[in-house]
Amino acid sequence: MTATLDFENACVGIAVPLEEDFLRWIECAQRHARATQKPVNIGIRIVDTAESTQLNKDYRGKDYATNVLSFISDIPDAILADLEELPLGDLAICADVVAREAAEQGKPAAAHWAHMVVHGTLHLNGYDHEDDDDAEAMEALERRILSALGIADPYLNDEH
Repeated sequence: MTATLDFENACVGIAVPLEEDFLRWIECAQRHARATQKPVNIGIRIVDTAESTQLNKDYRGKDYATNVLSFISDIPDAILADLEELPLGDLAICADVVAREAAEQGKPAAAHWAHMVVHGTLHLNGYDHEDDDDAEAMEALERRILSALGIADPYLNDEH
């Protein structure tokens, strides 16, 4: 599975993984999701707390910064069918929140970044966690993907 990445870091002062890492995490998620055989494109914008809060408020009605927001492409299926590369959509990842969560949860920062990219990529492929069954299925898939990347279960000591 090949993927391309449109990457923009709009947040300064917090260490962010390399673009190559983001691409590797996306490609692994795509292989396991088996959603398409076509190459995909995902946009990732690294944002600060203020931008994450505004996006979360505008699109989800929630007035706080969150770790990752997913914006699925709304290109009509008739057009997608003719494209050689599928634009899945965009992720806005808040560097401040990811760094804080990793520290609070005692996880390596890179592992938490990978989890956020995998989680967001699955959302772009239509996975969600709106009910318990969907959440369990999505979390199980996240565990398999992260394990393939050599990353420990992110939900091991997590309270749901």
